[in-house]
Amino acid sequence: MNDKTPGSTEKTPRQIWMATLARASRSEIETLLGAPPAHEVLKAPETGTVMVEGRAGGAGRRFNLGETTVTRCVVRLSNGRMGFSYALGRDHAKARLAALVDAQLQDEAEGSALHGGIARLAEHQTAARQRASRKAATTKVDFFTLVRGA
Repeated sequence: MNDKTPGSTEKTPRQIWMATLARASRSEIETLLGAPPAHEVLKAPETGTVMVEGRAGGAGRRFNLGETTVTRCVVRLSNGRMGFSYALGRDHAKARLAALVDAQLQDEAEGSALHGGIARLAEHQTAARQRASRKAATTKVDFFTLVRGA
């Protein structure tokens, strides 16, 4: 089921929708999902901490930036599909809803309507990141040094 080759940096469709769900707000996921399907909670939402790594300049050497809270959840739909989620913060409802969406997206028949919604949500997130990047770029200052009397 894994379409990636070792060492590949290309993301699978599931990695893309999982990242989109992780960045989405609870209200966005509720709108996307609609009425929650019948399901069983295999691992109730629980909150813990993870270490966040950073990179100098975005591409430099890794360093530990600090810890953050993450909530995870695992559900199983009535058809047997399992859904997983990891969400920053302590929002247990968001983690459960994201796991339900993940489970439904794995089924071609059930998830077909959701795929379009996920694509639109990903586009909105990308546009928001680009707007924030453009706004930050307007404040960029280039420093240089003048050498006197060399």
